[in-house]
Amino acid sequence: MSIFKMDKNISSGQMLLRRVRAGFVSQGITLHEWCVVNEVLYPNARQSLLGTWAGPKGIELKKRILHDSGVNHDEN
Repeated sequence: MSIFKMDKNISSGQMLLRRVRAGFVSQGITLHEWCVVNEVLYPNARQSLLGTWAGPKGIELKKRILHDSGVNHDEN
């Protein structure tokens, strides 16, 4: 049994970051590698997923990362 409960509605935070990382790993890459290929600074990607960069650019980056990682995310 997992110590983490998976919610269908994932908000920004550590759990979302873990899910995104897992999504990329299941595709054979890492979040860091995705950032390099997409010319995104890793700290910006991390902050957008954690919710500390929540302005328009951070939200757009978060949507892009979620899409490419294959993580389903319904927020709004």
